[in-house]
Amino acid sequence: MIGVVRFLYLLGLGIWIGEIAFFSFVVAPEVFGVLGPERAGPVVGAIFPRYYALGGAAATLALGCGLVLGRRATTPVWWSAATLSIAVGLAATLWAAIVVHPRAQHLRVTLQDAGQAPAANPDFQRAHRTAVVLNATALLARIAGLGFSAAGLRQ
Repeated sequence: MIGVVRFLYLLGLGIWIGEIAFFSFVVAPEVFGVLGPERAGPVVGAIFPRYYALGGAAATLALGCGLVLGRRATTPVWWSAATLSIAVGLAATLWAAIVVHPRAQHLRVTLQDAGQAPAANPDFQRAHRTAVVLNATALLARIAGLGFSAAGLRQ
């Protein structure tokens, strides 16, 4: 049974890290490079709900399995650190999904309807910066969780 929990933990963490790395370093730059900011914004905005849903589900799976593994560990300190890291990353992901993305989407649509470029608007710039910081926080938390997990799995 514990082998299944370890597998699900690593699956969740792997999907979560792979998702953010692929989207941030491959998909988004290519979409913006090919389409330009005005046409790429709606495309990326349409991807984000599924992106956040997949990330939230994978993080929740990893967090739950990490808690189980921590309870069964002889030295739970590594699992405590791993689950704390995952919880921080999940919180950043959820904040971006529930608060920041809807605000940025609303601003983008409103500004484009008024004939303005979202990238030139200070409110949109602030929302974008916040999303980037949350994304970076989530990525670093995921990597930290993976590192702590590696130490926990050795025991």
